[in-house]
Amino acid sequence: MTLAELVPSLRTSLAARLEPGLWPSSARADCAGEVTVGGVPLSHVAAQHGTPCYLLDTDDVRLRCQEYRQTLPGVEIAYAAKAFLCSAMVRIVERQGLTLDVCSAGELALAVAAGFPAWRIVLHGNVKTPEDLKAALSAGVGRVVLDSADEIDQLAALVRHPRDVLIRVTPEVDAGVHKAVATGVADQKFGFGLSDGAAVDAVRRVLERPELRLVGLHCHLGSQIGTVAPYELAARRMVELLAELDHRFGWHATQLNLGGGHGIRYTRTDTALDLVTFANRVPEAVRAACLEHRVPRPRLTVEPGRAIVGPAAVALYRVAAVKRRPGGRTFVAVDGGMSDNPRPALYGSRYAARLVGRPLRALPRPATVVGRHCEAGDVLAADVPLPEDVHAGDLLAVPAAGAYQCSMASTYNLVGRPPVVGVAGGVSTLLVRRETEADLFARDPGC
Repeated sequence: MTLAELVPSLRTSLAARLEPGLWPSSARADCAGEVTVGGVPLSHVAAQHGTPCYLLDTDDVRLRCQEYRQTLPGVEIAYAAKAFLCSAMVRIVERQGLTLDVCSAGELALAVAAGFPAWRIVLHGNVKTPEDLKAALSAGVGRVVLDSADEIDQLAALVRHPRDVLIRVTPEVDAGVHKAVATGVADQKFGFGLSDGAAVDAVRRVLERPELRLVGLHCHLGSQIGTVAPYELAARRMVELLAELDHRFGWHATQLNLGGGHGIRYTRTDTALDLVTFANRVPEAVRAACLEHRVPRPRLTVEPGRAIVGPAAVALYRVAAVKRRPGGRTFVAVDGGMSDNPRPALYGSRYAARLVGRPLRALPRPATVVGRHCEAGDVLAADVPLPEDVHAGDLLAVPAAGAYQCSMASTYNLVGRPPVVGVAGGVSTLLVRRETEADLFARDPGC
């Protein structure tokens, strides 16, 4: 008999506690091991829609949109669609008054089809194909962020009337994130550099093209940034560039986009970016730098994606098998894996996991949650505490699952991508259906 069985109050405490900051704001746990989100029990969602499955608290998304607007008054908030996009998400973002940042003709087409006003859309991305640019012009997007000299020439050749554009600058700021998601440092594929003069040259090239109307500068430091100091440094460097551009060309920006990358908590040891601290310090850094360099202060834009949708979703998996290696690790294999969440394999990202849907009958022991795919790196959550008696058929919930999971999902091993279920007010709604075998075969003319 375990200690948890001997001491019922301990078992109750273990079952009812949710790690703060990892779950949607509506998440609640009871003493029987059930967790509800948006008033809907996770076990009910799994029973109705199967697993793997993503559950999105749509009210939580709305609250996070409102928090950004209220905490950063006067700052344009552009939702980074690459984090997660579906028609329901488009409509939430639109109704909350946010701008939408897209990176492809596909994201643009979905946004327009869902009714998002094209003039509130920004086309971004380090590679825009001619098809992307044509789609943006046809839809009438409000702004295009230019990332290369080729894009400058290609867009100028396509437009018939002047179009608003921004230049993406690499501010050469190391935000201390994984190298695979560090986009603000020198010698990588994004933007125009500062120290080599590429950014200044790009501005000159645009100013020479009457087809393009340069309205501002853009930068992006990376992803999952938990401190404010890198943004302050980037803001100062961007304003210094504005002063140089004023001196050289007499040009003044009306917009300064400082990108996104605002970090969230995935595990208890993670540090999320404090939005209030960001709001107190970063706009002030811009104001002070503009005053120092005697340039007009542009309107600020920030591009949160993960910070809006990441904590609002939970991934659900069914345990398929448990392997307890003598003297080694316990592997808990589930019915999903790197096809629906490649982030641990790509970046070594860490997640929490929790048994839901039944009472705890044993104390937790370290276990590694692994996926079903033919890769040793198919690990969803390493060394997480799970009850010692975890077994096939159990339901596991992984919080903070809303960003860069569905959007990066694949069909590896011809496993269909999971559905997304919205929950709010005790009601669940299918937002994106599960990918079927018929879907998988549809592109194969031999089937």
